[in-house]
Amino acid sequence: MYAVSSKFLQTLSTSHVMVAKVDAFYNGTLTASNLPFTDGSVTVDRGSKTRRTLSLTIAGNKLLPWAETDVLAAYGQQLVVSRGIRYSNGAEEWVPLGTFRINEPGGDVHSGPVTVSGASMECAIIDDKFQVPTTTRGQSRCVDAITTLIRQTLPSATVVNLTAGARNPAVAVANWDAGSDRWDAVTQIALAMRAEVYVDAQGRFVITDLPDVVNGPVAWNIAEGTGGNLISSGRSMPRTGVYNAVVASGENTASGSAPVSGTAKDTDSTSPTRWGGPFGKVTKFISSALFVSAGDCQAAAEYALFDATAPNVQTSISSLPNPALEGNDIIRLTHAGRKERYLVQSVTIPLTAEGQFSINLRGGKEDAT
Repeated sequence: MYAVSSKFLQTLSTSHVMVAKVDAFYNGTLTASNLPFTDGSVTVDRGSKTRRTLSLTIAGNKLLPWAETDVLAAYGQQLVVSRGIRYSNGAEEWVPLGTFRINEPGGDVHSGPVTVSGASMECAIIDDKFQVPTTTRGQSRCVDAITTLIRQTLPSATVVNLTAGARNPAVAVANWDAGSDRWDAVTQIALAMRAEVYVDAQGRFVITDLPDVVNGPVAWNIAEGTGGNLISSGRSMPRTGVYNAVVASGENTASGSAPVSGTAKDTDSTSPTRWGGPFGKVTKFISSALFVSAGDCQAAAEYALFDATAPNVQTSISSLPNPALEGNDIIRLTHAGRKERYLVQSVTIPLTAEGQFSINLRGGKEDAT
């Protein structure tokens, strides 16, 4: 979660004035500040290749783009979005919601409104497919290889390693053909170091550990009742996306390594998803040229199994908005006489006071604290 003051978190559950702003930039230069939007939202989704997306509506047709350099044109223009609180003394505290490349502006040429969609800057890496065969040869460490691939597209990109101990293991030699997806290569390297990579609210490319719903720190508490911030909640329990075995395989022709593999299974006798139990046998397969030894495969399989066996209890809630939440935060939810920990899978943050703040949660581990 983005670092905010304790006063900010306390105020969220009381009557307050919310503020939001959208500024436009082109080639690093501010072109318009405080765009006059009438509606909008930012969605943060850890299951999407572009972690953050923007939807914006601007009244009238004045800002409908006609030329390539217009404020809302789709030729590299960016929107920087923030939301915050104005306190009773007039002071304001702001939370960044992201930097978004404009992808699709449009509207009625006579009356508008102008609608704009945008995405966080993973989209620039996705668009920049390899023009020539590309390799990690010459790169000694995973974070260095990730940084190189990102900065070949965005030379000034900030890459931050927030893994435990800022680990940076050696990277295997891997090759990608011309036309391959550069962002897929970046995420493959992150997977090889048992991490995930995404663009955060500050526009940084962040490398982090997979969140631990059971033992990780709770970012925010959501509760029903007097003084609480929960408005409504719903719950479902699909089998989709739950596995009890992972097979990881690697075949690296660049290094001349023989094919290797590793398997991890849920063998906990008390687990509802244990291999061979009533849940059945459901296997997930992953592969990467960066897995060059049986040990690499085994470690990757065990890492993936940790997430694959997470209870697929999907809870959708509506609460008083907290714009500081990130897509891998852990929240504590108290409702229906239960107290549980969940992983924030996605969250939609409105840019107006009337908009709905919704969160999709994954997990559902009872919290005894």
